[in-house]
Amino acid sequence: MTVQFGYKLAAEAFGPKELVRQARLAEEAGFDFVEISDHFHPWLDVQGHSPFAWSVLGSIAASTERIGLATGVTCPTVRYHPAIIAQAAATLAVLSDGRFTLGLGSGERLNEHVVGHGFPSVSDRQAMLREAIEIIRLLWSGGYQSYDGEYLALEDARIFDLPDELPLIAVAAGGPQAAELAAEDGDAMFGTDPDASLIEAYRASGGSGPRYGEVGVAWAPDAETAAQAAHETSRWSLLGWKVMSELPNPANFEEASEFVRLDDVREHVPCGPDLDAHVAAVRAYERAGYDRIAIMNLGPDPDGFIDFFANELRPALTA
Repeated sequence: MTVQFGYKLAAEAFGPKELVRQARLAEEAGFDFVEISDHFHPWLDVQGHSPFAWSVLGSIAASTERIGLATGVTCPTVRYHPAIIAQAAATLAVLSDGRFTLGLGSGERLNEHVVGHGFPSVSDRQAMLREAIEIIRLLWSGGYQSYDGEYLALEDARIFDLPDELPLIAVAAGGPQAAELAAEDGDAMFGTDPDASLIEAYRASGGSGPRYGEVGVAWAPDAETAAQAAHETSRWSLLGWKVMSELPNPANFEEASEFVRLDDVREHVPCGPDLDAHVAAVRAYERAGYDRIAIMNLGPDPDGFIDFFANELRPALTA
């Protein structure tokens, strides 16, 4: 299995120009792709950022040459209409000369409630995502198109700038039903846990495309600095998806993560400069069956981590 390694752009922790700079560094360091979340809010106020992902991606496409681009992930059903995402993804695919993968998911209340349309139940969100993917593919087929679904509609719409090669659609899978959806409606799967059963469910439903995974690590010259930074900005990530998908604002994540201890972070995230610990975290995703692994640094020094990847982590992973 050939594995590609990506750099997760922490769009909640850095401003747009800094994210573009990091993407350029990631390309120079040998990462195969960069992936960015598509948020309206950060998870915690202390993170302090949340720029518009599509503008950042356009700037990255214009200032890089080789590195792949991906959303990790966009919700195309509440805050956006899928027609807008179909147009945005087609434009980005053209600008990047085919380097873009469209990651899609059913969303979090944190970002979707802002337009005042509420946040649907899990089953409705999955059904809406299926309809959204149908609309996106319909528009990518060319010509004027209309669609009348149970949740979503499209009226006499056409995308005029389509790429020669359409982007892959990678669908987020947090459980077996979502993995089945990824296999049936997507071209690839996106997961955030090294859970082999998700890959097995994806393959059992006919999925044969790339499997994108996302692993968090915290690099710093010393373990304590790394752990402190990860706890300050990323302790929310230990809450679990059922909590993360439902809380509406950073203040709620602040309160919900109040009892996440520094030791909890140390237990779940490799902290510090120990190469073996970082390699082990990535290998867990490889063993589960992921072949596109995005690494998100929760430590305080992005430049130091990118250097660490180029000089130590990538050579160890590809040896």
